[in-house]
Amino acid sequence: MLVPNCFKAIQWNKFFVAVLIVSCSYQPSFSQSELIGAGKQIDPYHYTIPKDATFQHASVACAHPLASMIGAAVMQKGGNAFDAAIATQLALAVVFPEAGNIGGGGFMVARTAKGQTLALDYREMAPEKASRNMYLDKDGNPNMHLSQDGHLASGVPGSIAGIFAMYKYAKLPFEQLITPAIILADKGFVISEKEAHLLNATRADFIKYNTKPNAFVKPTPWKAGDTLVQKDLAKTLIRIRQYGAKGFYEGKTAKLIVAEMQRGKGIISFEDLKQYKAIDRTPLSFQFNEYTIVGMPPPSSGGIIVEQLMKMIANRPLLSYGFETAKMVQLMVEAERRAFADRAAYMGDPDFWKVPVKTLTSNAYLTQRMANYDSTKPTPSAMIKEGQIAEHDETTHISILDAEGNMVSITTTLNGWYGSRTVVGGAGFFLNNEMDDFSVKPGVPNMFGAIGGEANAIQPRKRMLSSMAPTLVLKNNQPFMVCGTPGGTTIPTSVFQTLVDVLIFNMSAEQAIAAPKFHHQWLPDVIFVEPNFPKNTIQQLEAMGYKIQQRGPIGRTEIIKVLTNGNKETAADIRGDDAVAGY
Repeated sequence: MLVPNCFKAIQWNKFFVAVLIVSCSYQPSFSQSELIGAGKQIDPYHYTIPKDATFQHASVACAHPLASMIGAAVMQKGGNAFDAAIATQLALAVVFPEAGNIGGGGFMVARTAKGQTLALDYREMAPEKASRNMYLDKDGNPNMHLSQDGHLASGVPGSIAGIFAMYKYAKLPFEQLITPAIILADKGFVISEKEAHLLNATRADFIKYNTKPNAFVKPTPWKAGDTLVQKDLAKTLIRIRQYGAKGFYEGKTAKLIVAEMQRGKGIISFEDLKQYKAIDRTPLSFQFNEYTIVGMPPPSSGGIIVEQLMKMIANRPLLSYGFETAKMVQLMVEAERRAFADRAAYMGDPDFWKVPVKTLTSNAYLTQRMANYDSTKPTPSAMIKEGQIAEHDETTHISILDAEGNMVSITTTLNGWYGSRTVVGGAGFFLNNEMDDFSVKPGVPNMFGAIGGEANAIQPRKRMLSSMAPTLVLKNNQPFMVCGTPGGTTIPTSVFQTLVDVLIFNMSAEQAIAAPKFHHQWLPDVIFVEPNFPKNTIQQLEAMGYKIQQRGPIGRTEIIKVLTNGNKETAADIRGDDAVAGY
């Protein structure tokens, strides 16, 4: 029964509950581990953002320091990497609303301490009323506004189903894993300068695409040091704690979602929510030198692309080329160009489309793909089509490795920043705009510029193609690295660079994250580079005939690398407020 409750700061052994809760009209009573700290306090009003550290036992790297600390604390209190993954995801849904979510979906690639590899698909799904041409006008022209903005852009959320699907590998009571998120939502946390800027920049959309007041709009601009309180989200999380997945997909929360759809002319129904299921997939796995690399299969394209890219460069002496020289970058770009052409033609939801995974990742096929590679000039994308075979952003990433050897790599998404920018009235969370990840019309790019075709056409209950690439690396069949990144179509190329940086150039986790990123995705026929990319390399590539375009930060990579002594070298991306924690 829901009862009023008052709390005070509690010293409990080495754990310190660092939030003072003075009144609460709907909160049930909690155990002493309400908001737990790993040997230091977790204070939602005063916290630092540690970017890299080495931990002896277990560690977490994710997009927000409070979520990282909660994940590490869960493990220090007896939980494993799966417990930490659940607690961290739920915390991110509160403290990182631009991408952390319960209204979106994602993928998990994991390996248990006993050596079992897992791939969990909790990608969003097209509603039953979705149709192939739902975003085309009467003349057959695409209306990308409808697929990207507001209620009609949302697929059926999968995050909560995914969390409960991975819970069978966890150890602690679920109440203990979700309660920190409830407290952070109810009592609030202090936002950073970057978070304030993003909230202010999106304010007009929050007003335009919402039918009810929400926590993200206030009369005056947000500023660093303000406290973001999300009472409605806290109530939604309490229903999940009380009723499990049914607390989201049925009951009051489902009623609030459907009511929001009806107010905004969306199409997600009670039946869509009730029928959603997370799916166990077979992980992709391949050898690269002495390493085994484990990735996500379709409906993510990320795992296939990463495998294609690594195999296309496998027999080339990149180390002798030198790091981020024109010769190294040119080879990697040409591999990326070919992999993304294949993505457009062959990749989609395997429950609706036969994805030729074995062929796309075979050595014979990839040798054929690189047959017209010329190390002295570009191969124009206009000349690169999909290979001939017989068979027919915003995201956030979490890397976790525990003391037992459980490895968890999770990438989740709302698609764009704050997804559709639509908050479910009375429930307090953002809905995704993942319908844009379908091919709205063959040959028409989505918000990330990705081209799609028949394989990724819209169909009811189909899962849209993704670029997410949560990745694990084993060395001599032992944990070596957990990595991943957000970033739309830049995800697999950023993971590709990370693998090259660490496995070939022997970089530390911190060095690999700091290295300037580049990206090519077939169309547009451009190499995108970060502002600090080597100028000499740019000049040499331009002299060869490549078009270079500078852009903002690429991805936000999270890496845990196991050192020879077993310690966990952990690094969070410098491009955001990402942080590490561990013990």
